[in-house]
Amino acid sequence: MRVLITGSADGLGQMAARLLVAKGHRVVLHGRNAARAQQALDAVPGAETAVSGDLSSLREMADVAGQVNRLGHFDSIIHNAAVGYRERQRIETVDGLPHVFAINTLAPYVLTALIDAPQRLVYLSSGLHRDGDASLHDLEWRTRPWSGMAAYADSKLHDVVLAFAVARRWPHVLSNALEPGWVATKMGGAGAPDDLDAAPRTQVWLATGDDAAARVSGQYFYHLKPRHTHPAAHDAGVQDRLLDACERLSGIPLRRRA
Repeated sequence: MRVLITGSADGLGQMAARLLVAKGHRVVLHGRNAARAQQALDAVPGAETAVSGDLSSLREMADVAGQVNRLGHFDSIIHNAAVGYRERQRIETVDGLPHVFAINTLAPYVLTALIDAPQRLVYLSSGLHRDGDASLHDLEWRTRPWSGMAAYADSKLHDVVLAFAVARRWPHVLSNALEPGWVATKMGGAGAPDDLDAAPRTQVWLATGDDAAARVSGQYFYHLKPRHTHPAAHDAGVQDRLLDACERLSGIPLRRRA
């Protein structure tokens, strides 16, 4: 199978890429600039190629999507790129959006909308998504007092909502979300207690697994097993409001069917 992994210059994206290559799959990597894309290729021998683009920028999100489409069809896309919860103030992107929201929420939405639909979509979330604000109030953090932890939790809830919304709107695509656990990556920190070896395996399984348990849609997983999620993630009204907000902020609609 042919798989694209965003944010695969290091961390869980790189680990998943190595597992996929070892299993004989064709893998395309992504880094936020040309140097990081080359770093990704150097770290994953056997990868097919890498695309580059800063996913905090709407223009570069669209450019990444264009690069991917020019490469041809993909069987699966793993939306792995993200930033963490340690931003102590609201960092504004070139488009006037919060940095965390742009990369963690809007980028997977825009890439989903613009890249030719694969058979499978996998969105990385976090157990912290259960603390996210399902009201979707003030997504741009213009009136709320800034909290890096809350912004991260919100964005990881958005990723689950997006996965389930796509599953509902695109019935011929398998779209799921997962939490890899709190593991000792650059984002997670050296003291993270969960199993690092297990952390990339669920996304690899959802992207390529042949067993019936992996060929599902609109579900949430942890270490290859279904896990409960924020109840609002299943709410079609919440899903549609998030899609509407992402369309408003990006100017890019998500088509009704893949």
